[in-house]
Amino acid sequence: MNNYFKSADSNWFRQRLTGVLLFIVAAFAVLLVRLFYLQVIRGDEYRRLSESNCIRLQYISPQRGLIFDRNGELLVDNRPSFDLSIILKDARPLTQTLEKLSGYINVPVEQFAETITRNKSVPSYKPILLQADVGRDIMAAVQVHQYDLPGVEITVTPCRHYIYEQSAAHLIGYLGEINGEELRSGKFPETRGGDYIGRYGVEKIYESYLHGTGGGRQVEVNVRGQVVNVLKTVDAGQGHEVYLTIDSALQRKAETLLAGRAGAVVAMDPDTGEILAMASSPSFDQNEFVGGISKDQWRSLLSNPDKPLQNKTIQAVYPPASTYKIITAIAGLEEGIIDEHTEFTCYGSYKFGDRRFRCWRKQGHGALAVEEALSQSCDVFFYQLGQRLGVDKLAEYANRCGLGVKTGLHLENEESGLIPTSKWKKRKTGISWQAGETLSVAIGQGYNLVTPMQMAVFMAAVANGGNRPEPILVRRICSVNGDVLLENKPRIVDRLPFSKTTLDLVKKGLWQVVNGKTGTAKIAHLKDIEISGKTGTAQVFSHKSKDDRDDDLSDHLKPHAWFVAYAPSDHPRIAVSVIIEHGEHGASAAGPVARDLIQFYMGEQSAVSGQAS
Repeated sequence: MNNYFKSADSNWFRQRLTGVLLFIVAAFAVLLVRLFYLQVIRGDEYRRLSESNCIRLQYISPQRGLIFDRNGELLVDNRPSFDLSIILKDARPLTQTLEKLSGYINVPVEQFAETITRNKSVPSYKPILLQADVGRDIMAAVQVHQYDLPGVEITVTPCRHYIYEQSAAHLIGYLGEINGEELRSGKFPETRGGDYIGRYGVEKIYESYLHGTGGGRQVEVNVRGQVVNVLKTVDAGQGHEVYLTIDSALQRKAETLLAGRAGAVVAMDPDTGEILAMASSPSFDQNEFVGGISKDQWRSLLSNPDKPLQNKTIQAVYPPASTYKIITAIAGLEEGIIDEHTEFTCYGSYKFGDRRFRCWRKQGHGALAVEEALSQSCDVFFYQLGQRLGVDKLAEYANRCGLGVKTGLHLENEESGLIPTSKWKKRKTGISWQAGETLSVAIGQGYNLVTPMQMAVFMAAVANGGNRPEPILVRRICSVNGDVLLENKPRIVDRLPFSKTTLDLVKKGLWQVVNGKTGTAKIAHLKDIEISGKTGTAQVFSHKSKDDRDDDLSDHLKPHAWFVAYAPSDHPRIAVSVIIEHGEHGASAAGPVARDLIQFYMGEQSAVSGQAS
């Protein structure tokens, strides 16, 4: 053996053994130093942590994306909300803590107990929201008695704020708390229990852009659950910014013009299809939905006969009434049944079969051609023209003009309306189409149903020379850094089914409606802006006798008032559709609304041009 250690190999082995021993000694030295650091230098701190403190992760709610109008005016932002929560693990004894809290802020203890029972699946170390968006009095009372309320905390979270309250409520929408089924669906990856998501309007359609990403912080809490130290923070990511096409000032003007009446207004750029204003009346305050609307408020909204939650621009359907005569005129001209000189005579009514169809003018209009028939809205002219066309040919033109089909606006629950055909009636009722029904359809009554949005798009197409645009409500979506994430560009859906000759003739008739001596909408005439349009009075009640008068009807049975228009007549920059429910006469009820809206918009445009020059 001694010989072995004395050999060359033994020297090599001794060197390696010495190295290993040195390594082991060094490792133990490091461990001893670390142990000394933890036990002696930081021993008190870690002893305190182990005995009375613990580390927790707190969620940081993201700031929801802002919403602006076409001019960059802020419409929707966020404000701080002070929320009252409780962590059951820290709130010991729970009953005593709740009783004290109840006494300090004057809220029944049963209300807290009910909330806790409803959230029994929430882990005991996670906060349960007792009351959202509490006032300063409650916040002060809790903080003053914080030491006496273990596990009770006030947290600050971003809360949605609709700056102009009821303005544009139907298109911007509102939020609601996410439910368990939605959380489990996986469709909302950036959300957690208690978060609010878009429930209606743009807030819902663009939820994935607006929501943002949550953050978190690692905190140290004491035995009473109070944060004593913030160890690490990961900031939340703000949602993206949405730029609408609406002009906020024009939107508010439209809402002011509708105040106190049920109805709708749509204003559109005829060339691009961008929605300039989209008002539905009555409206509602989205801020009431922030933090949860009460049952009484919800019941009040649902029971209102004027349906404030309904977006009447796309969800309500009405007979188009005499505005439909534009379609009948186009079809008659394009099918060669009439030309600009063809005359029909109106004696105040038209006898068809054993029934007499009345004209709105009892004494009749006499002999007139299509341009005059449009300007004076003669029913008898269009009865006869519709009879020659037939219901199916009328429906073909109406559909090509975008009536009875959804416009493609990116909002939910858009109605398609109805343009009847003989096949539709047979399928729907089992009864064949009756020839007399075509006469009613030709003047926009009968089964015809359209939305104000459809009529706005149609008028935009007439105004721009025949291109039916897709209505656009969102111009673009940008990140907070200004990167464009989505941009909606103008798109033409279809061409209206008429020649330039037909278009020119129809436009002459629409100009006469407002500017002619016998036009039905002279009330909409402006000195400095030429408006072209068409009135409509949609019956919602069938008179039993020819002597019955609308004046004798109760308010809810009076006709709806229509006016559709564009301006200026020679170079249109705005197309408008107005419906006033039970407003009786299109000229007197809806015409002034469109006139004032156009005047306001053109004034705005002139002011902008003046500033630019």
